[in-house]
Amino acid sequence: MGKTIDFQLDETAKVAVFGGGSWATAIVKILLNNVEKIGWYVRDPEVVESLRTDGRNPKYLSAVKFDKTKLILSSDINEIAKNADIIVFAIPSAFLKDSLQDLTVNLEGKFIISAIKGIIPDDNQTVAEYFHEHHQIPFDFIGIVTGPCHAEEAAQERLSYLTIACKNRENAAAIAEKFNCSFINTITSTDIYGTEYSAVLKNIYAIAAGICHGVGYGDNFQAVLISNAQREIKRFLDQTYPSKRNIDSSAYLGDLLVTSYSHFSRNRNFGMMIGRGYSVKAAQLEMSMVAEGYYSTSCIKEINKKYNVKLPIVDAVYNILYEGIAPAIEIKLLTEKLK
Repeated sequence: MGKTIDFQLDETAKVAVFGGGSWATAIVKILLNNVEKIGWYVRDPEVVESLRTDGRNPKYLSAVKFDKTKLILSSDINEIAKNADIIVFAIPSAFLKDSLQDLTVNLEGKFIISAIKGIIPDDNQTVAEYFHEHHQIPFDFIGIVTGPCHAEEAAQERLSYLTIACKNRENAAAIAEKFNCSFINTITSTDIYGTEYSAVLKNIYAIAAGICHGVGYGDNFQAVLISNAQREIKRFLDQTYPSKRNIDSSAYLGDLLVTSYSHFSRNRNFGMMIGRGYSVKAAQLEMSMVAEGYYSTSCIKEINKKYNVKLPIVDAVYNILYEGIAPAIEIKLLTEKLK
């Protein structure tokens, strides 16, 4: 598996962020509180040019103004990758493989951090699993960043919490130091499997919450829905990768709650449109951001064929999104399965 990197002893480690969306933009803003310069790979050359000239991302969180002298920008993935020791990936999981097609730089020896809350379609792997298998990155060299934290509130510097998970707690603490600032409190964990899969699942439940709201169910029902969703997450994690984890902590329950209830939640908003009668394609076209939960639903459904965990809410969302069952009918059937 290779030796464990101790970034606590290497404060000069160079950090890069891959991605041009709202979460990538918020992460750059957060990290610049502790990192002198950041390499930033953004695929769109027009966004790169805007950041160079105006210090703003014109497509996402455009109110955030960056100090241009602290940004090393490029739409060439290899230019940024070759000079980075730590790479934070904030590219939607559905597009990660495509984004990495042009990567020729060897990632060996680099510490990979996933800020992606989704599964790689077709491969049915989490981002950590994907990098481990396809890029031979040891799990000791992989970290997970999870919420509860929406990019919009981080951009507004409203107090938020992030959990940094690494197999080695010292590495988690060292990475956490780079994220911790006046508006970000950090928590460390060694549960890279649980935090990542929980982040994947909560997006599906946020879609369910949105569908139920769109159909017309109220807050009383939403409370029952989300408490059942929490139990589904626990069942899935306990059966697929048992570990001593506190499923009620903010990385699990907190992330589920904010994604299911917040008006910033793209997955909830996607679900609301589905509940109100939008087709999947129409809802996707109207949204300017990717709802990771759409792709995760089919992946978890496929993965669960091996484990047969009881996941009635996931099944209901799958039936609506992929089988074309009317939301009102499917949710009515779901209500009889909740406790």
